[in-house]
Amino acid sequence: QVQLVEFGGGLVQAGGSLRLSCAVSGRIFSINTIGWYRQVPGKQRELVASITSGGTTNFADSVKGRFTISRDNAKNTVFLQMNSLKPEDTAVYTCNADVTTTQAVGVIYHYWGQGTQVTVSS
Repeated sequence: QVQLVEFGGGLVQAGGSLRLSCAVSGRIFSINTIGWYRQVPGKQRELVASITSGGTTNFADSVKGRFTISRDNAKNTVFLQMNSLKPEDTAVYTCNADVTTTQAVGVIYHYWGQGTQVTVSS
């Protein structure tokens, strides 16, 4: 099995910063793309940022220039640095990873974390 655990959510004032982390553990053979998604009640979940195993990043237009994503492959951890936060960034942020396990090399499974609440006050 594979587990994703997120850390770093909380309450921050507009203009402030938060850093989220997502640690992936378990019977991992390799981790491909890792992404951060967010969702607010009544809206669809949206991709915030993603990073491939090679370091290629992708960002939602709404966070470009404010958020950065990075990963520590040795620790199977991805980080989302969120700066200049706005009230509209308030959401549950969830980590997703495309993982190949040692039990099924060659097959990619999609795993989700439990989510962490980010609240930005105005």
